[in-house]
Amino acid sequence: METVTHAAVLARFGHALSDATRTRLLLALRDAPGYPAELADLLGVTRQNLSNHLACLRGCGLVVAVPQGRRTRYELADARIRHALDDLLGLALAVDPAACADPEDVR
Repeated sequence: METVTHAAVLARFGHALSDATRTRLLLALRDAPGYPAELADLLGVTRQNLSNHLACLRGCGLVVAVPQGRRTRYELADARIRHALDDLLGLALAVDPAACADPEDVR
């Protein structure tokens, strides 16, 4: 049975994924934890922009900050998020296989 709470949780996850930078950030963290400076370089965004996206993802409960001395490492809040991202990506590609195809192959 669907509840208001379930809908709110899924809406929060959807909000996190509604921005391409946040989605790329989640996919990067799916592969391995990371530090803000390296993540900003990887994604090609400013550190301030990345900080805003990390704050959003923390607010959604999807990532956590782990203090390590003077640095802070970010990682997915739960291993099940990695599986959910994998499942969601697999579903999206099953529905639209051309979504990740080489543009030269799609004619």
